[in-house]
Amino acid sequence: MSEDWAAVAKTINERVLELGWKQRELAERSQVSQAIVREIQNHTVERKRSDRTLEALSVALGLHPQHLAAVLHGRIPPSLGQPREDMEDAVSARLAVIERRLSEITEQLVDLQTDITGLVRRDGNRGA
Repeated sequence: MSEDWAAVAKTINERVLELGWKQRELAERSQVSQAIVREIQNHTVERKRSDRTLEALSVALGLHPQHLAAVLHGRIPPSLGQPREDMEDAVSARLAVIERRLSEITEQLVDLQTDITGLVRRDGNRGA
């Protein structure tokens, strides 16, 4: 599976903007060097970073510890409070993505069913 460092940069930049932080503040809070934070944020150097670096940045940004790693690998990031997943097990990671997506689709179907039921009732009342 390919790595999407541009998506990681975008996620970090959006969150830093939301928090009103400067790059230096993120570096201090995450205890990741400002040079590395700059490289990741600006997507200037694409190289393998340790999982600890991504986790430190995720936690400092108030995200799930595996949020940025999930973004990097094109997976749906876990929500805060969700248990950690074994991201090394590719099958488990893909199943987790499928499970979350299936849950989203199920919620959408319930919403559609509710909308359709409302329309049928409304149209039924018109004909009466």
